[in-house]
Parts: sequence; C-alpha cells; structure tokens
Amino acid sequence: MASEHLSADRHTHVLIIGYVWPEPRSSAASGHVMQLIDCFLEQGWQITFASPATEGEHKADLAALGITEVAIELNNSSFDSFVSELQPDVVVFDQYVIEEQFGWRVEKHCPNAVRVLETSDLQSMRHTRHQLIKDLLQGQPDSELADYFQMPRDTLFSHMSGTDIAQREIAAIYRSDLSLMVSDIEIELLTEQFRMPASLLHWAPLLVREVSEQAPSFEAREHFLIIGNFRHAPNWDAVLWLKNTIWPLIRQQLPTAHVHVYGAYTPPKATALHNAAQGFHIMNWAEDALEVMSRARVSLAPIRFGAGIKGKIIDAMACGTPTVTTPIGAEAMHGDLPFPGAIASDAQTIADAAVRLYKDPLRWEEAQRAGWAVLQARFQHNRHAATLIERINQLRDNLSAHRTANFTGAMLRHHQHKSTQYMAQWIEAKNKNA
Repeated sequence: MASEHLSADRHTHVLIIGYVWPEPRSSAASGHVMQLIDCFLEQGWQITFASPATEGEHKADLAALGITEVAIELNNSSFDSFVSELQPDVVVFDQYVIEEQFGWRVEKHCPNAVRVLETSDLQSMRHTRHQLIKDLLQGQPDSELADYFQMPRDTLFSHMSGTDIAQREIAAIYRSDLSLMVSDIEIELLTEQFRMPASLLHWAPLLVREVSEQAPSFEAREHFLIIGNFRHAPNWDAVLWLKNTIWPLIRQQLPTAHVHVYGAYTPPKATALHNAAQGFHIMNWAEDALEVMSRARVSLAPIRFGAGIKGKIIDAMACGTPTVTTPIGAEAMHGDLPFPGAIASDAQTIADAAVRLYKDPLRWEEAQRAGWAVLQARFQHNRHAATLIERINQLRDNLSAHRTANFTGAMLRHHQHKSTQYMAQWIEAKNKNA
C-alpha cells in the first residue's frame, strides 16, 4: 500500500475531479486513476476526490486510503466556493468533459494550480473507429477488416479531425498544462498528425508494481476467457463478434472447448447469449479478475475498435495468460517486443491462433514469457511513477513560462471558457428559478 511509503511532502494538495467514482475492478480507466492516486500517495501528497456522479456498486474505498471525498454539482457556483477554499496545488480532470465543465472555474479561483487532464484513452479516436467499423459492417457482418486494421495514421486523422468530439477533446488537451496519455501511439498521433507540442503530453500507461514469473502451468489451466465491462462499447462488440463468428470456428476444431465471459454490469442482452451446450458461458462480474485470468489457458480479446491500451491484456500478461487479439487490441501494448500471444485481423485467423495456443504448450510458454518481458520493459510502476512526479514538479516550478509557450491553449481558454461560463451561469439561474 502506498501509504506505507510516504515521503515528507505533505504540503502538496491534489484535487481529482472524477467523471465517475473509481471502480478499479470494473474498468481499466478507473484502475488507471487509482494508480495515479497511488503515485501521489507515495509522495505524501494530500488528495481530495470530487465527482458529480452517483456512486456505483463497485466503488473503491477512497476514505480508507486517507482521501477526502466530496460530492459536487454541475453548473453550480457552489464548486467555486469549494475550490477557492481548498486551493489545491494540482488539479486532475478525469476526461475532457470534466475539464470543459470545471476547468474555467479552477482557472478563475486557483490560477496557480497545475491543471492535468487524465485522458484514459483518446475518445475521439475510439468514436471515429466505432463509426468506421459500423459503416464497414453495414449489412455485411463478416466484412474483410485487414485494410481497416492497417489504416495509415494520416487516414485516421482525416476521419477524426472534422468530428465534434475530436475538436472538443484536442481543445481540452491544449487548455490543460499537461495531459496524461496511456498510449505512446496516441502521443505520436497528436504530435505528428495534430501538430501538438510534446511539452503538453506525458506517457503514463497502466502500471504494474511487481512482475512475478510464478503462475499456474499450461497443464493446470483450462478454458478460454474474455473479460471486460459490458458498458464499454468495444467490449460488447468483441463479445458479439466472438459469439456469432469466432467461437463457432474454435468449436469446430475443439468441440469440447468452453469460454467464460466475465464483465461488470451484465445486461439482459448479454445474459441471453449464455449457451452451455455451445460452451459459451456468461459468468457476470469477476470478484477477482486476476484469479479467473490465472485459471484460463488463453484470453480472447477480439477488439474491432477502441483506443488507449487494454487493461485486460495487462492483466493477462501479469497472470501469465497468452492473449489472442486484433491489431487494435495490441496497439501500444508491446512496443518493439514480441506480442504475448497472437495478433490477427479476421475471425478465422483469430480462431486458428487461439486453437494453436490452446493445444501447444511450447508456443504457450513462449507467449507467457513474452508477456512478462513486456511488463518489465514498458509498464513498470516505479519508473513511470518517478517520471510522472518529476514532470508535475517541473511544471510547478516553471508554470508561467510553460503557459506563455502554449499560446494556443491560452487562446482556447479565453474563448471557450467564456462561453462555457456564460452557459453554466444561465443554466444555474434557470435551475434556481424553476
């Protein structure tokens, strides 16, 4: 626990404004927020977590970590009083819509606070890919996807750049002093295609504290597994593609195979997919995702659209479980190292790769070792935590010069936040008179 490793710096106060209250056992995005909290607690920094959202059933116990929890409201000047009294040194906005709502208020009342945007993933990339795949599959559920998966970055940019969500998200990144990106591929897209200064971005992927190369053996494991929050559209699409197309191809080669489908917030439409005779089992929420992952022989992640990096693949590597996924699933996961499993672009190739890993202990063990090597090289907690804290402290020491260099951000703050401010004030007045 981070609280056991506190430094003497108890004067730094961090305010995190969450889009939701974190549920690290339900989503990788919440898990990343908790990892950031862990980095801050290691420094002895004081943390206040505020959110306008209602609490979910799997909410993390922040109070047990010594974190103050505050419920806030949208479009309400009560936040002004709250943040003015708090006077945090660092403010983290969880997702760009939270920066839109509260960024101008923080700037007005805490002008010297470092404003950090936690992106989780580049939502405009995810939404653009979602639209592209919907158009591609319109009336043709088994369309050839190789060209889509291999889309050049310039082409992806051309699809993204004109969308409302991209313009809002990129503007929020410019307005912030620093944006945390889990994907180094997204940093390249922003700096090369969007021409964004690298000084506004910081690579902070999902983190793993210790890589234990002790895991159940090939022989001790059975079944396939797919896991992910059902509320996340890429996960639901992956489950449907698996059920309707990929799984029948696997069962043709392994007639007695079973796949266990785990996910938080299982809707009735997912429960309806359960079919024991076909070996397709809807298991609902996993109390301990790492435990069920460690029992599986192969993890399946047939992700056709999305962004960021995949927590399910990080977990699989940590558990020594090979993964079969798509190029989008593998994006920003392994760098120049071998992928710990297999990457394929069509249903038949995914099925064939999954069967090979399931039947071949030597291939399986090679993939397992590759996963541990990737974790050590790319996702090690101590290294990333140190660079993150160093980057924030550098900003605190040179904030005025940093903001002067970011004229585009200053211009966007001036115009967008003025309009947001007037709209928020109008909504608040309307609500009071209702």
